[in-house]
Amino acid sequence: MEKKQSAAGDISSAQAVLLGALAPGVNGPTWKTLKSAFLMLGLCLAVMLGLAFSSSDSSLILHVAFLVLITITLFLLLNWFLEQTGLVSIERQMEDMDLIPNDRQR
Repeated sequence: MEKKQSAAGDISSAQAVLLGALAPGVNGPTWKTLKSAFLMLGLCLAVMLGLAFSSSDSSLILHVAFLVLITITLFLLLNWFLEQTGLVSIERQMEDMDLIPNDRQR
């Protein structure tokens, strides 16, 4: 039991994100990374929208507004999906990938 806690406790956030990309489910550090990526995307799109309004090009404004709509929709759908399924612990993901001994195995 102590091996399991020490093995999972030694994982950095970057390793947890990489583990989250390979294992089923979404862990906490992976979700924080996704939220920060969406925040950066939102900032970039806000700057692009401001530049589009300053250029007064209606097709560019429409295009960037559509990108903003896609981004907001994707973020809301991800939030809804994770609300329905819940987050998975890093220990559980490590057990699923057989990186630490599973309690159910004998």
